[in-house]
Amino acid sequence: MVHRAFRAMGTDVELFLDSTDATTLLAEAEDEFHRVESLLSRFRPASELSRLNRTRAMQVGPELLELAQLSLEARDQSGGRFDPTVYDALVAAGYDRSFELVAATAVVAAEPARCSGHVTVDVASSTIVLESGFRLDFGGIAKGWTADRALALLERGGPALVNAGGDIASAGRAWPIGVETPDGEITLELDGGALATSGRDRRRWRQGDASQHHVIDPSTGKPAEGELLRVTTVARTATEAEVLAKSLFLRADAAAAAVEADERCAPTILVTRDGRTLLAGGLA
Repeated sequence: MVHRAFRAMGTDVELFLDSTDATTLLAEAEDEFHRVESLLSRFRPASELSRLNRTRAMQVGPELLELAQLSLEARDQSGGRFDPTVYDALVAAGYDRSFELVAATAVVAAEPARCSGHVTVDVASSTIVLESGFRLDFGGIAKGWTADRALALLERGGPALVNAGGDIASAGRAWPIGVETPDGEITLELDGGALATSGRDRRRWRQGDASQHHVIDPSTGKPAEGELLRVTTVARTATEAEVLAKSLFLRADAAAAAVEADERCAPTILVTRDGRTLLAGGLA
């Protein structure tokens, strides 16, 4: 087993490959994280995403085009709970620069921004057009999507696993993954699947007298409230797991989120703000 760890997309990334000769594949997978980050980071003024957000209409490359399509499909499928147009709501909540800088200072309060903006994606011309007053942020879905891409590179060399800050993609064999809960660690076995976690306890900062977090509720334009502290769920890909975890977390009621996980047959661990652990989607 070979292992590589590095920083990308504002988080810790780990690559695992069950092989004895994997230097080239590990380097390719790491390079893919850095390459995609250079295209999609909202904190880099020269990135393709930043240029689109400034111009509102632009011909884009295949990565940005694909991710925009996936994000809009996820918005439709989640009933608007997942929304790529939360950029200005994040800024209003204080998340206007890389998290390390936000967490180090108190942030001035601002009025919540609107979400659910209109986005036109023209595949034939590779063009994206944004409604005036809205900008895109791909946040967690970009990490999951890149983890899937890195896994496709690694698995050419054997069983592999990619962990991008909790967005996990695996292939080739069963991988045990520990999930912390108030009742102790629960081990899930991933066998060619993926896992993601969404919650209010991972990226927090002070805004005036309030504590804020990074998961925006598009219906309010503010950091989400509700019964859930954290949701971890399993899906076919890390992209799908990231969307589902966020969609379940944004359920106002923990029981409703558990029911939805059951309906989707998605193995899910839900932790509530008052310390309860709920299991759904076939877990017992």
